[in-house]
Amino acid sequence: MMISRILQKNSINRLTINTINSIKQSSSSSYHTTSKDEVVSMSNIKRNDEFSTLTNQDIKHFKDILGGDDSSRMITDKDELEGFNQDWMKKYKGNSSLVLKPKTTDQVSKILSYCNQKKLAIVPQGGNTGLVGGSVPLFDEIILSLTNMNQIESFDDVTGVVTCQSGCVLETLESYLNAKGFTVPLDLGAKGSCHIGGNAATNAGGIRLLRYGSMHSNVLGIEAVLADGTIMDCNSTLRKDNTGYDLKHLFIGSEGTLGVITKISIITPPKPTSVNVALLACNDFNQIKQILIKAKKQLGDILSAFEFMDRPCIDYVLDHQSTAKEPFDKKSPFYVLIETSGFHEQHDAEKLNAFLENIMSEDLVLDGSLATDTKNISQFWKLRETITESLGKAGAVYKYDLSLPIDTFYSIVEVMREKLKDKAVVTGFGHVGDGNLHLNISTPKQKYSKEFLSNIEPFVYEYTSQQKGSISAEHGIGYMKTGQLHFSKSPASIQLMKLIKNSMDPNVL
Repeated sequence: MMISRILQKNSINRLTINTINSIKQSSSSSYHTTSKDEVVSMSNIKRNDEFSTLTNQDIKHFKDILGGDDSSRMITDKDELEGFNQDWMKKYKGNSSLVLKPKTTDQVSKILSYCNQKKLAIVPQGGNTGLVGGSVPLFDEIILSLTNMNQIESFDDVTGVVTCQSGCVLETLESYLNAKGFTVPLDLGAKGSCHIGGNAATNAGGIRLLRYGSMHSNVLGIEAVLADGTIMDCNSTLRKDNTGYDLKHLFIGSEGTLGVITKISIITPPKPTSVNVALLACNDFNQIKQILIKAKKQLGDILSAFEFMDRPCIDYVLDHQSTAKEPFDKKSPFYVLIETSGFHEQHDAEKLNAFLENIMSEDLVLDGSLATDTKNISQFWKLRETITESLGKAGAVYKYDLSLPIDTFYSIVEVMREKLKDKAVVTGFGHVGDGNLHLNISTPKQKYSKEFLSNIEPFVYEYTSQQKGSISAEHGIGYMKTGQLHFSKSPASIQLMKLIKNSMDPNVL
């Protein structure tokens, strides 16, 4: 067994929150696709026959490890397997016949040890909310679901450190902490189903990275299981521990290529008591850049989010969300959502009002509205947080998660509109405060198509590389970008990643 997919040209082993599988390159032979129009085609790869095929004896062994074969521990029913085999975007689909649902790290260790000995392929899976095909099997891998490992183990109200199992749902953790006056330093649209272990494995960003930083900034410790079953206990809760290599950081953002995260300790900040949200309309992206500069200077430590949406994004939300309303009397090309959060209501309000007066006096906004109560704040955020869902309802969407320098941040949207013209609707939104653009190319009422994809790739990756950007800001590599890593990483960097991978998982085939 191995904890990853075989390296494709110019890429590192593909495994996301977890994959333990290998594929071979081939000029022919298709193993499995979702449909004839599916973007994901296996025509250039085939299953590595050096890996074993699951047997009844294997299933019996797993039953012994898990203490039974009821659906809370193990799934073999074809209909129940469907949701585990397909990703959230319905873009990637595997053909697994077994889902294992361990409850303890020891069970995970035993499962991986057995699979390593028997050369059985595994793809660990968290909440399965990924957007790059990283949490579902490509072929017939066993699915290792972390759903049952969902316990919050401890919380220190002095240090703010919480320790929990990796299958804990982000929203569940948030509710637990809110009741104690603290909050998770991470907020995602998928928080109702994504797992904290998967958030760490993909180094998830989210809408408040500008304030709290990435998972690398907030994770103090991790427990993980390697491909051979070895349990790596790096789950320290100390803020300072300068004793050699900080091994936990190898697992954060590795997408599971180095091990399966089973436990995590995170430092959490106090929950802000004063929250304000402003929605602004702008005429061009240059105004957004100027507003961002002023927001960082004038709002300082209370600035917690700075998001933008172009007009087509708003149109999709209005078309597909029944409760969404046009934000202003007049439509505008761009919209900015600014959130402040602090602990002094009057002070924060005065600071925000002074900032808004300043940008209005300099004609940087066409219109604006300020929300201070929960209901109105929620309405503003809905315009931003339902964009992805709304795009998905309209048809096939080709999604790109890019980091770009602020000077060229929006230009790729304009370039793609010119390139595709009336073939698709190109939209841009995202976390402009930390340089993360979500580029979406929508083809209403159409299916994913390899022919149409050739109009986008590799152009998008080449353009991003030319701008010294990253082809993956927060979604990860998954299956979608395994062959594109060289656009963001040098040959020397990729080689070093290979060496680290092979040193921790020498049984890679």
